[in-house]
Amino acid sequence: MRTLALALTLALGMTPALAQETADSVAPETATALGSTLAGPLAASQAAKDAGQPVAADDWMVVAAHPLAVEAGGRVLAEGGTAADAMVAVQAVLGLVEPQSSGLGGGAFLVWYDAKSGEVTTLDGRETAPLAATPQMLLGEDGQPLGFFDAVIGGLSVGVPGTPMLMQEAHRSWGRANWPGLFAEAITLAEEGFPVSPRMAASVQRDAERLSIDPQAAQQFVPGGAPLQAGDHYENPAYGATLRTLAAEGAAPFYTGDIARQIVDAVENAARPGLLAPIDLALYRVKERPAVCADYRGYDVCGMGPPSSGALAVGQILGLLSPFDMTGLGPDDPHTWRLIGDATRLAFADRGRYVADSDYVPVPVEGMLERSYLNNRSELLRRDTALPKVTPGTPEFDHALNWADDADFARPATSHITIADAHGNVLSMTTTIENAFGSRVMAAGFLLNNELTDFSFRSHRDGVPVANRVEPGKRPRSSMAPTIVLDNGAPVLAIGSPGGSRIIPYVANAIIAHLDWGMDVQQAVSLPHRVNRFGTYDMEDEAMAAEMQAFGFEVKTRSLNSGLHAISFGDRLQGGADPRREGLALGE
Repeated sequence: MRTLALALTLALGMTPALAQETADSVAPETATALGSTLAGPLAASQAAKDAGQPVAADDWMVVAAHPLAVEAGGRVLAEGGTAADAMVAVQAVLGLVEPQSSGLGGGAFLVWYDAKSGEVTTLDGRETAPLAATPQMLLGEDGQPLGFFDAVIGGLSVGVPGTPMLMQEAHRSWGRANWPGLFAEAITLAEEGFPVSPRMAASVQRDAERLSIDPQAAQQFVPGGAPLQAGDHYENPAYGATLRTLAAEGAAPFYTGDIARQIVDAVENAARPGLLAPIDLALYRVKERPAVCADYRGYDVCGMGPPSSGALAVGQILGLLSPFDMTGLGPDDPHTWRLIGDATRLAFADRGRYVADSDYVPVPVEGMLERSYLNNRSELLRRDTALPKVTPGTPEFDHALNWADDADFARPATSHITIADAHGNVLSMTTTIENAFGSRVMAAGFLLNNELTDFSFRSHRDGVPVANRVEPGKRPRSSMAPTIVLDNGAPVLAIGSPGGSRIIPYVANAIIAHLDWGMDVQQAVSLPHRVNRFGTYDMEDEAMAAEMQAFGFEVKTRSLNSGLHAISFGDRLQGGADPRREGLALGE
C-alpha cells in the first residue's frame, strides 16, 4: 500500500498519516490501480503545484478539479482530441468524483476560442425556470422570502439542467473524437468504484443531515446513516447506467426519454415538491450568445454575457482600474487593495440593479463597459479612504432603467475547467449545480441543481420590479466568469473559478496579478484572496487587514475557497491549479 499512500499524499494533498490510513482501507486491486495512476504524470503535477510552480507543456494542457477528471481529459487530448472532446470526458468524471460541485443535473457557461477562425464563441447552458414558475414562488405563505435552505432543499429550487445538452452541442461544433468513447473513464469509475477524496468526504459530512432527506441521496452519500469517509470505496451504478445511455443515444433521453421521466418524478416527489414538468425538459435549448469583451490595457478580456454577470462585472472592475498604475503600485501596496476593493463594490452595485437574463430584461451591456462611463465612475476612487457608500451608476441605454436593487444569495459550490488542445483551440468552462449538492434531490444517479434560488426571492422592492425576478422559462443571473484573454486576437490567458458571487473578484484579481504584476499562472491563482463585494472586506490573510481598516473598511479574516484554474500562452503552455482544492494541471 506504500505506492497508494505516496500517490494520495501527492495527488490529493493528504497528510502521510491519513494517506497511509486511507490506503490500508482500500481494496488491494483498487489500491494498485489508483496508486499507479497517481504516481505517474499526475504526481509530477501535484509536486509542481505544492512547490508553487506552474506545469509547462508544448502541445496541450488540461486543468480541472480532480486528478481522475484531469487524467480522463488528458487521455482524450493525447489521442488527438479537441478541447471540446476533453471537456466532455472531464465533466462526466467530475459529476461522479466531485458531485457536490457540478454534474449532469446542473448547468454551465462555456467560452471557446477557435484556432481556425480566431473567433470567440460562448454557449449558455444555464438552467431555466419551469413554465409554471411565478414571481412569488420563492415567497412563504406570509408573503416574505423563504429562508435560503427552506427554498433550496427539495424540488422547488430545481431548474431544467443544461449541462448534458451543452456537452453535446460543444462536441457537435468542435469535437473530433468518437462521442461514446468520451465516457469510458467515467463509466468505469462509476461501475467499478474509486476511493472517496478528502474534499468529497468533508462535503458529505458537513451536509449529511440534508442529504439524508432524499432517499436516493441518502443511499449514495449516507449509506446506513454513516456519511462517506475519505478512502471509502464508492460506486454509483445508476450514474454509470445514465452515462451509458448518453454515450449510446446522446442527450435526447435526458430531455425527452426515461432519464427525463426520472427527473420529473424526483422533483414531484421531493420533500418540497417542485414545478418542473416534462414539457420544460423537452423545450430546453443551449443558446449561443455574443461574447462580452472588455478592453484592459490593450488586451481583450472576453467572457459570458447575460444571464451571467461574470464578464460584465470583471470587465467593469478592470475598466475602473485602467486609469491607475496598478503595475507601479504592485500587490503589496495597501492602496492597490483599496482601489480593487472599491472598484469591485462599484461593479457589484451595477450588477445588482441591471443584470439578468437578457431574453427577458434589456441589459445595458455596451453602456456598462463604455470607456467614458467607466472613467467617470473611476473618479470616485480618487480618494485616500474607502467609499462610504456605493450606489449603481447610470450607464447609457435606449431603454428605461427603472429596476430595484437585488440581494444576492449565491453560495460557493461550483467547478471550473480550462483546456488548451494541440490544434490551438482553447476552452474555459464554469460548471455548477449551485449550492453544495444542489437541491439534495437525486435522479438517475446524479444530483439535481438548486439554481432557481439564484433568482431574486422578491419580485419587487418598494414597488419597483427586480430585474432578476423569477419568470417562466427565464434563466437566473449567475456570477460564473469563464474568461479568455486575447492579445491582438491570440489567447494569452484562459481562466475561471467557482465561488458563488466571489467568482468575479477571484477572476479579476488573478487577471491583474498575471497581466499587471507579471505573476505566472500558479502564482496568480495562489495569491491570498482579498475580496470586497458589498462593503465588508473578506481576507484570507491578515497582512492587509489593519491597513484596510485604517482606510475605513470593515474587515473579516476567513478562508475563501476558490478553485481557480488557468492556462497561459507564450513560448510554452503553463497551467496553474488552485492550491485550495484537489485540482491539477496536466500537459504534454
